[in-house]
Amino acid sequence: MIPRYSRPEMVAIWSPETKFRIWFEIEAHAATAQAKLGIIPKDAAEIVWNKGRDAQFNVERIDEIEREVKHDVIAFLTHLSEIIGPEARFVHQGMTSSDVLDTTLSVQLKRAGDLLIADMDALLAALKKRAFEHKNTITIGRSHGIHAEPTTFGVKLAQAYAEMERNRARLVAAQSEIATCAISGAIGTFANIDPSVEEYVAEQLGLEIEPVSTQVIPRDRHAMFFATLGVVASSVERIATEVRHLQRTEVLEAEEFFSKGQKGSSAMPHKRNPILTENLTGLARLVRGMVTPALENVALWHERDISHSSVERMIGPDATVTLDFALARLTNVIDNLLVYPENMKANMDKLGGLHNSQRMLLALTQAGLSREASYSAVQRNAMRVWRGEGDFATFLKADPEVSEALSDAQIDAMFDDGYHLKHVDTIFNRVFGSN
Repeated sequence: MIPRYSRPEMVAIWSPETKFRIWFEIEAHAATAQAKLGIIPKDAAEIVWNKGRDAQFNVERIDEIEREVKHDVIAFLTHLSEIIGPEARFVHQGMTSSDVLDTTLSVQLKRAGDLLIADMDALLAALKKRAFEHKNTITIGRSHGIHAEPTTFGVKLAQAYAEMERNRARLVAAQSEIATCAISGAIGTFANIDPSVEEYVAEQLGLEIEPVSTQVIPRDRHAMFFATLGVVASSVERIATEVRHLQRTEVLEAEEFFSKGQKGSSAMPHKRNPILTENLTGLARLVRGMVTPALENVALWHERDISHSSVERMIGPDATVTLDFALARLTNVIDNLLVYPENMKANMDKLGGLHNSQRMLLALTQAGLSREASYSAVQRNAMRVWRGEGDFATFLKADPEVSEALSDAQIDAMFDDGYHLKHVDTIFNRVFGSN
């Protein structure tokens, strides 16, 4: 994490202070459950809560202890005993470090999921607003980067909305899958701790119990979570790449907002560069780069090892913080995107109506020509336009094979751009509903 690409609320989830506070709550809730079972004195559990609830855990002190004991959970428990006093001996009864570490990670990822889902809601709102604004703003669709047939800029945004709506559902599912609690002791057999303790802690933390945790929560859950973040990041990049292409000088159909006083280049004062969407492309690569380590964490040795630990200490904060920032930045880009309908129309008209070639092909087949003959007739005239020799409709009318099959009026009817937009309402109803 670096401040340049971080937002405070997400960063706070991964701070040492937050982590140690969750560690305490897990230990304290477990103590309460143990007291209900009569395993530890009830007043001891109450003292743990009373002395620890408002305590300020000293990160430097915990780090100092860890340098000596070489174990982070033991260092925390030692510091906790300095705060709690003699009753601290009843803390961590029958538990193992992974009970604390894995359950804490679940809490952190669940909280991170809440923020990411909220980010997604903001992005969806921006996409919907701009989609309806440009529902009927005609523009050329491109395949392979080459002019194809007309669409609308609103349909482009509706497609992005539908994609991100799927991603939101994926995030919700991934968050649910990761939000499990394991308080099952060494090797996960509950030999030294009653399963009801796990159930109580899970309920208090808003988690589900892990059905079988060995000594760790199975890492397929984490792999799914981070893989979902990777998919979301890829969608962010797809939208960002579209904006970058549309902002190219020779296209300039849309561009990032350029604020007063903003500078695009240290050398060339005229530059207006797509810096935000280029940045999003890079951030997406980072998030995706954390997916493979998460997948490789699934294959742990036997009931546990710690090969996953170093990975998760890094990708947990980095992936969620980076994606949080990226989603917020993309929302800002969409909210403030400059759209140029005149340029869209001018670009569409540059090829003299070639975007109606399929209509002509179909009209000729319906007039009696074979598909092969129709394709050949349309293509030979289209290639003349491609070479800059003139207008498509004019060439078609002068072609004997075409004019024998279709009148000039029938040919002209094939050049109505509104034809391509007749089902825009259907698309919008499918994406947004009939409201």
